[in-house]
Amino acid sequence: MSGVLILVGTPIGNLGDLSDRVLETLRDADVLACEDTRRTRALLSHAGIAASGRLRAVPAHDESHSVSWVVDAVTAGQRVAVVTDAGMPGISDPGARLVRACLDAGLAVEAVPGPSAVTTALVLSGLPTDRFVFEGFLPRKGSTRTERLQALRTEARTTVIFESPRRVAATLAELGTHLGDDRPAALARELTKLHEEVRRGTLAELAAGVEVEAPRGECVIVIGGAGEAPTVASDADIDAALAAELASGSSTRDAAAIVSARLGVARREVYARAVRLNSR
Repeated sequence: MSGVLILVGTPIGNLGDLSDRVLETLRDADVLACEDTRRTRALLSHAGIAASGRLRAVPAHDESHSVSWVVDAVTAGQRVAVVTDAGMPGISDPGARLVRACLDAGLAVEAVPGPSAVTTALVLSGLPTDRFVFEGFLPRKGSTRTERLQALRTEARTTVIFESPRRVAATLAELGTHLGDDRPAALARELTKLHEEVRRGTLAELAAGVEVEAPRGECVIVIGGAGEAPTVASDADIDAALAAELASGSSTRDAAAIVSARLGVARREVYARAVRLNSR
């Protein structure tokens, strides 16, 4: 059998999202290249798959040192499955260097898709999804962080950012400073897990919210794009958008937050109209 490098997407929270193809790939792989062998071992145990001495670590901070043995293993005809702690390898996780090295060596590379925190948060945000940009984790400090934040000021596409719960308050505050406190945004945490939560509003509202109640679990921030020439939404536009959101099952509060962010209308005004619509 020819060797191949296989990127395997794994659940971002809910283990019920394990697909049959993922399970088959993990079961049949000769080697499992893992971001953290302990996390992968727990996943295999849950799925009833034997590790059988197949686990080898590819830590995020040291991926380049794993390139040589991975290329050698695939060249020798082995099926090497790359697994990170959650989500798709290569997206803010180890994997990209391994792919490039195998392709440069003329070796086969495949992917077994799985859940993604990027697209899950994006579609739950209520913000435009037709065009978006993924920023990953912003630099923690210094001029590179400032430059990235400044670049987002004029970004017309919806932006998706990863952040840790420890730094999310500071990041939301900085985003408000650079992009404007009234920029529509959403903060998602614990995606697909029991305590999944998506907060929607302006950057200022989200920043104020995390000051009162700090989120737990890894966070995803979704930010609306910079508008070129804002237009004033009519009452009819607001009511039509609210009616559509309410009909889709959104609560009055969520419908108001989504429409406020989408149309750039004060949240208080939209909420009042949503209450009136719901009472008819």
